Amino acid sequence: MTHSFVRAPLSRRRFLKISAAAAGGLMLPASGLAANQIYRWRGIALGAKAEILLHHTDKRAAEDIFARMEGEIRRLESIFSLYKRGSELSRLNAEGQLDAPSAELLELLSLAGRVHTLTGGAFDPTVQPLWSLYARRYSSRQVAPTTSEIARTRRLVDFRAVSFDSQRVRFAKEGMALTFNGIAQGFITDRVSTLLKALGFEDVLVDLGEIAASGSGNLDGEGWQVTLRPGGDEEHTKALKNQAVATSSISGTSFDQNGTVSHILDPRTGLPAKSNLQGASVIAKAAAVADSLSTAALVCGEDKLRQALKEIPGTSAFILRENGQKAHLNG
Repeated sequence: MTHSFVRAPLSRRRFLKISAAAAGGLMLPASGLAANQIYRWRGIALGAKAEILLHHTDKRAAEDIFARMEGEIRRLESIFSLYKRGSELSRLNAEGQLDAPSAELLELLSLAGRVHTLTGGAFDPTVQPLWSLYARRYSSRQVAPTTSEIARTRRLVDFRAVSFDSQRVRFAKEGMALTFNGIAQGFITDRVSTLLKALGFEDVLVDLGEIAASGSGNLDGEGWQVTLRPGGDEEHTKALKNQAVATSSISGTSFDQNGTVSHILDPRTGLPAKSNLQGASVIAKAAAVADSLSTAALVCGEDKLRQALKEIPGTSAFILRENGQKAHLNG
């Protein structure tokens, strides 16, 4: 069976697509495949259009699985959403502390802390006050924040000023705020993939902009064929098998109408990211790791990314340098 939809260029955080086959379904001979039907669910997940495809023999069972996946996505949104009223993140940002945080929030904060350290502070979820400053200035007047505004806001950006344990998450400075936009989508992708595997699905591809692929993906057993675009027109085709990938590009989204001010900010300077990379696709065992490293890569640059990859087993990257050269980095 072919899976043509994974050949399309990645459109980061624009479309969720999940394809899965019940225990061995994609590896059956033609006579077995005929018994499997493709069931489709469409809706909204993480603020984007979503589609879930299931290869299954039982319509009622497929509908039950749809409901369980949708419920898991909604549950995780209630933790990590920056804009959903009442989410754990929204309450933390509003109050400066959160009592009895969920296990998922603590796990994500721990991973963010590790990537923050490995990238020399290039990945920092406390960049949210800076992001809000830029968004306000460009949405109202299409002008950059002043140097003094950036310097003042930069004092609120420091992941080391976030303390957390099973009792409480707390900001050390009033006015701090977190965003998980560079890691939560990957985390949720991992959780949905894990849920499907627990339900007996062996061949699973979850695409949330970040991709998690498990199983063989096709009859030749080589994995799910995914086309990566780390930037510009450059692309790489990669077979993923029990791996995840995330892509970030400087030109992906911008604050200004002309598309010249990248939405990826350097938390260390308060300015739009300026490294020797235009784009990066990071492959890892977990989508949350790939998500955070691909974001950090555009801030920290090639050398620091290479160092970080070496510290995390099973990671690699396809990069597009600022001068147009492309390269493959092994962890």
